[in-house]
Amino acid sequence: MRNFDLNLARVFVLLYETGSVTATAETLHVTQPTVSYSLAKLRRHFDDELFRRSGHGLTPTAGARRLYEPLQRALADIDGAFRQADDFDPAVMPGRFTLALSDLGEATLLPRLLAAVRERAPQVSFTVRPLDVDDAEQQLRRGDLDAFVATPVLTSHRTVRIPLFNERYVGMVAADHPRVRGEAVTLAELAAEHHATVFGPSGHVVPRAVLAAHGLLDRVALDATRFSLLPYLLEQTDLIAIVPEFVGEVFTASHRLRLVRLPFETEPIEVALYARHESSRTPSQRWLVQFMAEVLGERVSPAQLPPYAAQ
Repeated sequence: MRNFDLNLARVFVLLYETGSVTATAETLHVTQPTVSYSLAKLRRHFDDELFRRSGHGLTPTAGARRLYEPLQRALADIDGAFRQADDFDPAVMPGRFTLALSDLGEATLLPRLLAAVRERAPQVSFTVRPLDVDDAEQQLRRGDLDAFVATPVLTSHRTVRIPLFNERYVGMVAADHPRVRGEAVTLAELAAEHHATVFGPSGHVVPRAVLAAHGLLDRVALDATRFSLLPYLLEQTDLIAIVPEFVGEVFTASHRLRLVRLPFETEPIEVALYARHESSRTPSQRWLVQFMAEVLGERVSPAQLPPYAAQ
């Protein structure tokens, strides 16, 4: 290892994290043949294939998995020593970031981000895309996204998962619902009512799963793909919906709705931020991840949200 080229270590770490010769070349601002040549040198040096081609790009071998952590940690230490001179200063530097959020994230998290960024980084702006949990990691790897927020636990070795806050589910009904009147709803009441559920690319599967567990899927009158329609629907009907509590608090602050406790426990969900590994991020992306984790990591009440959160 005495004569090992540090640039080869960087190529290895990026290939491991991106699974792509193209993405590695773009990150390092070199040609793809240069990356392929470096990979060939790495294979000779370690006497290991290191990466095999698959339908999802390059898949690391067992030898590559053993090498990744020590090489990534060494590079992170070295990069940290030089990073001060290469930091992104959001107070004076413009930056545009592409995020993927569910419609719940757009309604509850995006206003918090925008309020904070207008105060701390006025030259920073965002492009927001709909979250598709099945493709978000690939979009991140390709560079189409800088970060995304999701509830499903995604375990790709090419992304970092940063927990933000925990959430539980509650029932939501019209404020003047003709039958559900107390602070809690019983299982018999749930079975007697018709439901609106949301099931789609945002990844919230718990509402339909708990109804299925209690044999109540035949009580679903509406199955939609976006939570944002629920407040308008519920305040004008006698349907009931199971929603994340914080989202319900935001909706009840601006609509004629109220929340009720469910007659069973649902496993808490953890909202998390996903990004590329730190060694694969640009200085501006490092700032973005730290900023989002700080702003979104603290649970706030709807009263603390900017006024346009409920619009």
